[in-house]
Amino acid sequence: MFANMTNALDFHSKALVVRADRQRVIASNIANADTPGYVGRDINFKEAMSEALGGNTLPLTQSSTARGSSEGMTHARHIPLQSTTGSLGGPKLDYTTQTQPAMDGNSVDLDRERANFVDNSVRYEATLRFINGSSKTILSAIQGQ
Repeated sequence: MFANMTNALDFHSKALVVRADRQRVIASNIANADTPGYVGRDINFKEAMSEALGGNTLPLTQSSTARGSSEGMTHARHIPLQSTTGSLGGPKLDYTTQTQPAMDGNSVDLDRERANFVDNSVRYEATLRFINGSSKTILSAIQGQ
């Protein structure tokens, strides 16, 4: 019975960790916006959550804008980019799609990164509020109120 009550909290706690990892990656992209040759990275939220939940498929309809898999290839002979594990052993990182070519080879689009940063921050805060509300509900049920 207790496991049923905590399943939602477990899901959201894992989502919180993935969102924090994504926030670090986006912040790194913004910090390196003027670094010549820097290639922007991102975390595919849906894939990272599937991995965090042990490979279970998710009913999510929205994922991050990370690319790097074969879906972004334009020719059958192109070599797909392989995702690499994050620096702290976290979720896999993909390369972002370059939307504004730069002479120095930097692929970071500051407008997109700022928008991703704000979107991820809002979702992180919403997840925190949900966890807080669920915890209060469980606590009041335990106390019999």
